[in-house]
Amino acid sequence: MSANNRKKGQKRYLLSEEDIPRSWYNIQAEMPVKPAPLLNPATKQPLKPDDLFPIFAEELCRQELNQTDVWIEIPEDVRDCYKFYRSTPLVRAYGLEEALGTPAKIYFKNESVSPMGSHKLNSAIPQAYYCKKEGVKNVTTETGAGQWGASLAYAARMFGLEAAVYQVKISYEQKPYRKSIMQTFGAQVTPSPSMSTRAGKDILTASPNHQGSLGTAISEAIELATTTPNCKYTLGSVLSHVSLHQTVIGLEAEKQMAMAGDYPDIVIACFGGGSNFGGLAFPFMRHNFSGERNTRFIAAEPESCPKLTRGVFTYDFGDEAGYTPLLPMYTLGHNFRPANIHAGGLRYHGAGVIVSQLLKDGWMEAVDIPQLESFEAGVLFAKAEGIIPAPESCHAIAATIREALKCKETGEEKTILFNLSGHGLIDMASYDKFLSGDLQNYTISDEEISENISNSNRK
Repeated sequence: MSANNRKKGQKRYLLSEEDIPRSWYNIQAEMPVKPAPLLNPATKQPLKPDDLFPIFAEELCRQELNQTDVWIEIPEDVRDCYKFYRSTPLVRAYGLEEALGTPAKIYFKNESVSPMGSHKLNSAIPQAYYCKKEGVKNVTTETGAGQWGASLAYAARMFGLEAAVYQVKISYEQKPYRKSIMQTFGAQVTPSPSMSTRAGKDILTASPNHQGSLGTAISEAIELATTTPNCKYTLGSVLSHVSLHQTVIGLEAEKQMAMAGDYPDIVIACFGGGSNFGGLAFPFMRHNFSGERNTRFIAAEPESCPKLTRGVFTYDFGDEAGYTPLLPMYTLGHNFRPANIHAGGLRYHGAGVIVSQLLKDGWMEAVDIPQLESFEAGVLFAKAEGIIPAPESCHAIAATIREALKCKETGEEKTILFNLSGHGLIDMASYDKFLSGDLQNYTISDEEISENISNSNRK
């Protein structure tokens, strides 16, 4: 990086406390085609909020199915908690621009500065708050790479709740310090699948060497919540109320882009279930709905788990055991077993219903990124910008680099905004493997996808 660009790169766009959003943006209320209803798996009838009350805090159930209110007020207690770390910086990536030799202007929203190092805290805080307000004493959840589990453990401690976390077994083994963080805040952490639930026992009986998936961990967490008195389940991605809470990212970014005198032509985020993608993209997308803008939105998923690029749009369960409602979404089948890639937060078989509908209707795009390309992008970004990104975020960076290099070929001066959803300082084992040449790409054939979806539909 040149001295001039290094100096420019130190500029961060930050908001005052007063400018931190006071309401979340509910994209469901403004979508030209609203998502199809979630279905009760027993009756196949559309869910009502009270159908979900045994699982989630009641206010979260209402938020999940709310397709009328454009803005949902952020409780003052939640907003006060946000003030500990928000706003997060919007950064012009001069170093990356120079490394690529691109005429594109690249910005990133740096969610890695939260106390837990990722965007996940934006939803963990309100979910813990609503549980506390309802009188709940215990919360349970699943986690992949551990960012969500760590955030929920921290938020539960803030509101005096006990937390139990089921962590995907392969991530539990690959990322032991995430477990330590959760335990530091008092959470009980169990590798999933486990023998502590009926769902876990059934999975291990059928597949004794099962390395786990988010689908298995969700099954176990829901079972614990529904069989434990005064306990509610919380979720880190996929469902609509999670993306709702994450819109603080995009609402801040809108104001910060205005401070920079710019507006994105392209918005990019990595994609597992949809929380950080929706959080950044949805506030900007509303201007496409109105015809004011024509921004492109790109979700970057792993090549080994390509539900958006190669999955099928259908009703499917959100977990392996079939405890969740039936969700209308792009899916690889709820019993899909993803490869053991290091981007643990992206190893999920399906996509949230909002994103699925938006992709189906052509409001957004999706790309899949090979594991090695993602780490190559992460290392380049670290050298250029001084931040080591989480393996999940590396997918967004790789997609950004692809678009920036297209600008280099055409000479177009597009503005690209991506979400740095978290840092990778607790993921250095994965970087060690990449730097030593021990990582590989994983692909899945069309035949495997078709067979898995067929097997899922028979269950």
